[in-house]
Amino acid sequence: MSDSFLPIASTGETWAWLCRQLRERKGELALTFAVGLVAAGASVVPVTALGRLVDLVRDDASHTSLVPIAVLVVVAALVGGIAAGATTALVSRLGERILARLREETVGVALRLPGQTLDRAGRGDLLSRVGADVAAVGNAAGEVLPTVISALLLGVLSLAAMFGLDWRLGVAGLAAVPSYLLALRWYLPRSAPIYAAERSAIGARSQLLMESLQGVRTVHAYRLERRHLNSIDDASARARDLSVGVFTLFTRFVGRINRAELLGLATILVAGFWFVRESWVTVGETAAAAVLFHRLFNPISMILFTFDEIQAAGAGLARLVGVGTLPVAPAGTAPLRTAELTLENVTFGYDDRVKVLDGISLRVAPGERVALVGSTGAGKTTVASIAAGILRPSEGTAAVGGVPVDQLAPGIVAIISQETHVFAGPLIEDLRLAAPYADREEAEAALERVGALDWARALPDGLDTIVGEGGHPLTAAQGQQLALARLVLLDPAVAVLDEATAEAGSAGARELEESALCATKGRTTLLVAHRLTQAAGADRIIVLEHGSVLEEGTHDDLVAAGGRYATLWAAWQSRS
Repeated sequence: MSDSFLPIASTGETWAWLCRQLRERKGELALTFAVGLVAAGASVVPVTALGRLVDLVRDDASHTSLVPIAVLVVVAALVGGIAAGATTALVSRLGERILARLREETVGVALRLPGQTLDRAGRGDLLSRVGADVAAVGNAAGEVLPTVISALLLGVLSLAAMFGLDWRLGVAGLAAVPSYLLALRWYLPRSAPIYAAERSAIGARSQLLMESLQGVRTVHAYRLERRHLNSIDDASARARDLSVGVFTLFTRFVGRINRAELLGLATILVAGFWFVRESWVTVGETAAAAVLFHRLFNPISMILFTFDEIQAAGAGLARLVGVGTLPVAPAGTAPLRTAELTLENVTFGYDDRVKVLDGISLRVAPGERVALVGSTGAGKTTVASIAAGILRPSEGTAAVGGVPVDQLAPGIVAIISQETHVFAGPLIEDLRLAAPYADREEAEAALERVGALDWARALPDGLDTIVGEGGHPLTAAQGQQLALARLVLLDPAVAVLDEATAEAGSAGARELEESALCATKGRTTLLVAHRLTQAAGADRIIVLEHGSVLEEGTHDDLVAAGGRYATLWAAWQSRS
């Protein structure tokens, strides 16, 4: 597992990002705050009316004097209910819009990160951020935040109402504030690091799970099942222990808050008794102040019982904002001069100790089809990734028409690997990922070019059939043909195929190879050949070995030379 996880934003960076988002939505924020104040104010009105009712009863007032109070309570209840519902909706909408922006920024940065950065940091860490962390922030935005904001506004207005009844009652109500603050001062410094560690532990667990699942064949081959299971068990135990520790700390915090509530209510009742005896306030005003303070118990408790979710969301937000602090290469804008692909003296290593490629130079002329062959670990996929701009060489350059691939405008170079993905949704929308404005005729023409139109039309709803997760399943060969059809729609100047027919199996290999040939016809193509029959049909073949070019030439020339390629071809022929 990688020890170099993606960065986590500091508290200052997280708040700065959040404040920027709120400043961009000043109008929406002001409306939300105003409606929240109306909801909180409407909930305070019945309590002050109760105090007035107590005084009227003590003064033996007529029953007609109760009518205005009853009407006021009913109106306040209606206004408060409507405003409370509107506040929840507005807060949820504001939070979800900010979260949507955060998701877009995070995924946008992740998609532009160099491949080696993700390899070092671990894809499991990134997956946990866009998965578990987004879920934590989303839960807080949709459910927790409206409760917290309503409770805070209610608390402020309740204290203001106490001062409105009598300043002495307001001061008595403030007596509990230091106890609340002391409880928070005790809890926050202890809990925040644990929540951050818990999110990191979840990320580490996700990374271990992904590594084990992606490398399951290697794990079985070397009988490392117990080792990986033990590692996952240790990571899960750490995440569990941190969760238990957080809850233990939280229960101690609740005890301190309960003591603050007892102190506050007792202070108001004792002081109120004295104030009434001295005729400074009325019995009704004291009763209203006590009820106002007591009504704060429930919203405060709601805040406390969701505080672990708030802390988890805060930790998740810092991890998501941290992804945005990573430097990414700007999108290329250079125009295409010629479709010639060149690699000059390219050296690359995934770490500083081992070189995967060592001074490789190659040229693919415009419209030429060049195949890369070699044994496993020779560096074929690395060459393909550098040619496509996914990886950046440690030394040397990869260019198209003399322009470095990372400076080219989008869509000039495209890569298809054996790990194609069928996105969930209608088949035609899956195709339009490469060309969003392609019409149905263009989509069908692309499918026909790669030999996929017949089976696509035979689907239950044709090109409108839902495919991908939860939809109509496609075979591995159909998924590859779908990817090749996207390539046709995108129409890049340079195509890189990294074993793009490897998943077809022997039965569909020839058909899929023909699809790949049709998709790249007339296009500058660099092909990592999984099957030597693909290499044999290429204009030129480059043989790699230990990160260097060993041989280069046409199929017939290399077979006649009797070198490494001839040995590979003879072995392939004996298998066929």
